[in-house]
Amino acid sequence: MAEAPQEWFRQAEYDFETARAMQAAGRHFYAVFFCHLSLEKALKGLYSARTGQRPPRTHNLPFLAQQGRVALPPSRSDSLFELNRASVLTRYPEDLDVLKKQFDPARTRAIIDQTAETLQWLRTQLSKQ
Repeated sequence: MAEAPQEWFRQAEYDFETARAMQAAGRHFYAVFFCHLSLEKALKGLYSARTGQRPPRTHNLPFLAQQGRVALPPSRSDSLFELNRASVLTRYPEDLDVLKKQFDPARTRAIIDQTAETLQWLRTQLSKQ
């Protein structure tokens, strides 16, 4: 897996573009899944930059932010917690039809927008290293 912070962020960008592609294809809960994956990799890149160590093997976004000493503004923190909760549903769906209804186009667009903003904010934090 990626070691250098820049590689983590490069993969985060790639995953975010995949989220946009999934949204465009109408695969909304997959778009949400890739939003989570994108922020997970960005947080791991920031963790790596700040600690000089390999990031923990976890999907928990708030935990990664805490361990990487990332002081998120309240609006970013709230969206991170929301995306973290949604990720469990998208990663391990119990009922496909229910999940498809939960992540309609409007909700998915909001998550994509929040992810874009958070990803940009994390990039600015990396540039401060």
